[in-house]
Amino acid sequence: MPQEISLSEIKGLIGKELGVSDWITVTQKTIDSFAEATGDFQFIHTDPVRAAAETPFGGTIAHGFLSLSLLSAMNYNCLPKIREQTMGINYGFEKVRFVAPVKSGARVRGRFTMADARFRGAGMLMITYDTTVEIEGERKPALTATWQTIIQFDPKDRPADA
Repeated sequence: MPQEISLSEIKGLIGKELGVSDWITVTQKTIDSFAEATGDFQFIHTDPVRAAAETPFGGTIAHGFLSLSLLSAMNYNCLPKIREQTMGINYGFEKVRFVAPVKSGARVRGRFTMADARFRGAGMLMITYDTTVEIEGERKPALTATWQTIIQFDPKDRPADA
């Protein structure tokens, strides 16, 4: 379980790596479930025989958006909890680049650096993370992204220097 931090500690964490998640195995079952949920049944994801024969990957690969969506689980796995937080909101991405394919059976993990943190309004904090999804044993990552989240908290808990 990641440690817990206070809102007053946030500014001192800008520019620092906050966490590296545990490895997650991307199985064919996971890929197939994602295809079912999204309606994306392209053969490079769902047909191991055809993907082995017709692609340079040697088999199926995960959807890029599947790799991106795993950031949520990776986040919960390794980032410190903010003591005063009442709710967290996924605000979105400034930039996402799919760098290398994730082959079925590969293991991936997330790496998170706090790029920025800005208080907004009385009870909100926007945190920007530079994220990387690494593929075990591969030189290139699966993806890089700039991810923004909003932390809501009771305005009475806002640090005086914020």
